[in-house]
Amino acid sequence: RGRARLVAALRVEPLWDPLEQRGIFTRTMLEELQSAGSRGDQARQLIIDLETRGKQAFPVFLSILRDTGQGELADMLGQECECPPEPLQPLDLRPVELELRGEKQHKSYQQALGMRGSLTVTCPCQVYELKADPCGHCLILNNVNFSRDSHLSTRVGSDVDSEKLERRFKALHFNVLTRRDLKAQEMVLELQNLAQRDHSTLDCCIVVILSHGCQTSHIQFPGGVHGTDGKRIPIEKIVNYFNGSNCPSLRGKPKLFFIQACGGEQKDRGFIVDCDSPEDETPGASLESDATPFRAPSGSVDEPDAIACLPTPSDILVSYSTFPGFVSWREASGSWYVETLDSVLERYAHSEDLLNMLLRVANAVSAKGSYKQIPGCFNFLRKKFFFMC
Repeated sequence: RGRARLVAALRVEPLWDPLEQRGIFTRTMLEELQSAGSRGDQARQLIIDLETRGKQAFPVFLSILRDTGQGELADMLGQECECPPEPLQPLDLRPVELELRGEKQHKSYQQALGMRGSLTVTCPCQVYELKADPCGHCLILNNVNFSRDSHLSTRVGSDVDSEKLERRFKALHFNVLTRRDLKAQEMVLELQNLAQRDHSTLDCCIVVILSHGCQTSHIQFPGGVHGTDGKRIPIEKIVNYFNGSNCPSLRGKPKLFFIQACGGEQKDRGFIVDCDSPEDETPGASLESDATPFRAPSGSVDEPDAIACLPTPSDILVSYSTFPGFVSWREASGSWYVETLDSVLERYAHSEDLLNMLLRVANAVSAKGSYKQIPGCFNFLRKKFFFMC
């Protein structure tokens, strides 16, 4: 009851600077809170996050409410939560280091303010081991300029995406190879060359594709990407080059695919969830998509929902920048998806598993723009995946 009343009445704008100055949140954490959506969404997320900031956070928050002219809310919360003010102690900002004896030592730096006295330890048998340095190969295929015959536009901002991810995966201990402006057959050759390499001394493999995309008929993984000649390659064909049958040296090892491309032509304007949701500017000429029309092949086509039993490749994760069938937005400064993915990896790769980080990416991207976009993934990993940091 106290949380609901607080969300309805809380003025969040005056709180940002005091929350940072008093050490409850870092500037980066506050920026993420501010991007949570409407004022109500921001207030709701703020209260949820406060519950994980430690026992000193709540008294500090009450003090900040009074300092910003919201004393009635502070009094109401103090009474309902029966939390009398207590002297403030210096916040302990030291990271927590966990070591598991008798198993591979997985060191995880927990977030500085907020375990509330309890730690959740993942059993080592449920975590992919990344012992090799480098961890593995990372191939980035970046298509920017397309042939005139393809009728596909230049992908302005894609070089920004490529450079960001090249730096990021190098920092995460991967051998990175970037190839730019490849025709479809050239892309296939690069992918096959990577799949045919000996990965036996490595622990992981990453493929990043930045290109125009489209819908395709599929059985396992939806969508396709275009070479610079306009010819399409189904995502499931790309993924299957690396499955257990075609790439034996990667059996049992995580294979990660990040696809920045449209899944179709639909433009999602979203739906109203709060009367005070911010009205973003309508996308202008600088906002572009990576969509191309879908043309179903002649003859009968298998419908995914009609197949009784599908193969499920193990140890594979495919992260899509957008929901199948929908547009993926990109600007001169780069795509929404890659910009957010890079930022989340920078901030959380040392402490969180990949799936949790992808949830953060989806949440942040979904809050952008008047047109909406929601990333997602097809996950066939068997264990938690932590990057080596």
